[in-house]
Amino acid sequence: MLLGIENLKKEFLSLVYDYMGRTGVRIMDFLGSCLVAVLILVIGFKVSNYVVKLAKRVLERSRVDLMIQTFLLSCLKIGLKILVVFMAVTHVGVAASSIVAVVGSAGLTLGLSLQGSLSNIAGGVILLIVKPFQVGDYIIEEGSGMEGTVQSIGIMYTKLSSMDNKAVLIPNGNLSNSSITNVTHQDKRRVDLLIGIEYSEDIRKVKDILAKVIDSETVLLREDPVKIYVSDFRESCIDIGIRYWVRTEDYWDSRWRVLEKIKYAFDEAGVTIPFNQLDVNVITDK
Repeated sequence: MLLGIENLKKEFLSLVYDYMGRTGVRIMDFLGSCLVAVLILVIGFKVSNYVVKLAKRVLERSRVDLMIQTFLLSCLKIGLKILVVFMAVTHVGVAASSIVAVVGSAGLTLGLSLQGSLSNIAGGVILLIVKPFQVGDYIIEEGSGMEGTVQSIGIMYTKLSSMDNKAVLIPNGNLSNSSITNVTHQDKRRVDLLIGIEYSEDIRKVKDILAKVIDSETVLLREDPVKIYVSDFRESCIDIGIRYWVRTEDYWDSRWRVLEKIKYAFDEAGVTIPFNQLDVNVITDK
């Protein structure tokens, strides 16, 4: 009887030791895999940082726009880190197919919930690549009528400063899908004016007065032609058109100054600028 009990004890202890041995091997293997995974993370992050620095030097030498550099380097940095983490996790024993499935489902969920934001990001990438305008340009967004000087071009929004110094944020998705007028893209700009005069005025006299006013303009680009012409016959006046060229930065100051000079010149010459009048006749009973 005692001999049978001893044999049972020996068999039980043998099974326990064998199980602990196999478990210990598994634990050691797992710890070894974890250690290798940590090494992959440490070394991989250092290598990815080095690659990002190398790419930054290449982009700086190629004189790529600063905003494009920032965007590309951010994408490269995030992509390399995701790759390093993927390698480390798969080395521990997690199946690559499981990771891809989780990332895919998470990406689909985020894509559906952030459709507007993703369209703005895509629009920002398009603006950075196509470059319809740059910081410092004055633009008009035809869809909403917003306009101003470009202060910054972000990944999701473009910041404008309006004429009255208001900050205007326009989603890049709107900018990439609408017509944009870049007012200051060219070095020079044509000033177009329409001046109404009465039918009784001498057109040749008026054109001579206007020619002298334009010729006295200090910022006039004299290598470009000046046009003074009869534009239209309207119900109450004759429209005289004026076209001349100035540097883009002088456009508004020149326009305002010339209009003021024309009024003074017309007053001195006795030229009348017509305006709407209303005659009221009061009839009283006698």
